[in-house]
Amino acid sequence: MITATAKIEIRANAQFNKVFKPVNECKKRYRILKGSAGSGKSVNIAQDYIIKLSDPKYKGANLLVVRKVEETNRDSTFAELQAAVYRLYGEYADRFWKINMNPLSLESKVTGNRIIFRGMKDQSQREKVKSITFKKGKLTWIWIEEATELQPEDVDILDDRLRGDLEEINPNLYYQITMTFNPVSATHWIKGRYFDKEDPDVFTHHSTYKTNRFIDQAYFRRMERRKIEDPEGYRVYGEGEWGELGGLILTNIDIHDFPTGPEYFDAKYLGQDFGFNHANAILDVGWKDGEIWICSELYVFEMDTEEIIQMAINRNISKRTEMFCDSAEPDRIKRWKRAGFRAVPVKKEPGSVKSQIDWLKGRKIHIHPSCVNTIKEIQQWKWKKDPQTGLYIDEPVEFMDDAMAALRYSIERLRRGSSIEVLK
Repeated sequence: MITATAKIEIRANAQFNKVFKPVNECKKRYRILKGSAGSGKSVNIAQDYIIKLSDPKYKGANLLVVRKVEETNRDSTFAELQAAVYRLYGEYADRFWKINMNPLSLESKVTGNRIIFRGMKDQSQREKVKSITFKKGKLTWIWIEEATELQPEDVDILDDRLRGDLEEINPNLYYQITMTFNPVSATHWIKGRYFDKEDPDVFTHHSTYKTNRFIDQAYFRRMERRKIEDPEGYRVYGEGEWGELGGLILTNIDIHDFPTGPEYFDAKYLGQDFGFNHANAILDVGWKDGEIWICSELYVFEMDTEEIIQMAINRNISKRTEMFCDSAEPDRIKRWKRAGFRAVPVKKEPGSVKSQIDWLKGRKIHIHPSCVNTIKEIQQWKWKKDPQTGLYIDEPVEFMDDAMAALRYSIERLRRGSSIEVLK
């Protein structure tokens, strides 16, 4: 039995920023939160859901949490919701919530309300979403994290799941989709659908790291430095505003589903940009009818080479396909060769980056929707701006460009033809 004192302690553990009060009180069908990195929006939403799903007032409610790639829920949304449970309930967490690791789910022991996790990467995952049912109550709430990763048709499928009379279950229940994201290009469909026109069913919200009273000072100073060093990047990741249209490097892109097997292409190539603190990116790139097709990505942080090689093997990345890599890492390339991959270093020359970009700009680039990090990078990859003249110069901003580097390497055989020179 939980004592009255314990209940007071649990309520006191809630950590809310005042800026999110109208968010947590909102019952409109669409609750759309954009903001900077470190604004605390995802932490707030996780805590908001744990509190509401624990409340008998909302008995019969169930939450579906969505990322484009289902596997990414484990280290993001699930971890955030789990942290909210332990932050709120501390030593009493196990008495209030049942947490399952396989498959990922959470269930309130007070109300029986559940939280489940899904992805929208392909048609198979979309079909699974269409068949979701709960033993108790209904699907009432959907949280889409990193919502800019999804396509409008993905959200339409999810939106269709929220229907039916809730009165007979619980008159306090309501249907709602919540989206959380860092804004990217001002051309993104979310901006046009939810921000550019008035709609009584839509609530939009903006937050930044400056409104987060729990942000650590070192992070705050880091963001302030970025304001000086990369003002355009700061606009998105510091101010939480939509990226400007000007200066985008690649706009000749089309994001859509397509078959990714080697039999559908005239040729296939791999590109790899090595990383640890920043991303290690591998792209599987097809060539067909004079156009580029980015089929899949492997995009990881803080993993050593052997771990990434094993992950590549587990994901059936072809060992027969040429893999063009950054020549600055010869030891890593040797490890990939020893593992049986056709890894070769791309020779860097003065002006080669600009030449690669010019070649890419001359071809249509198709991107499979599952390549969420590639999409995120390509939508914010920009030319540097001369601080004196305000004009763009022929040099890319070196930030969040790991997949773009892998893309540049992957097209070297195509760009140079049989005369490509690789370092032995």
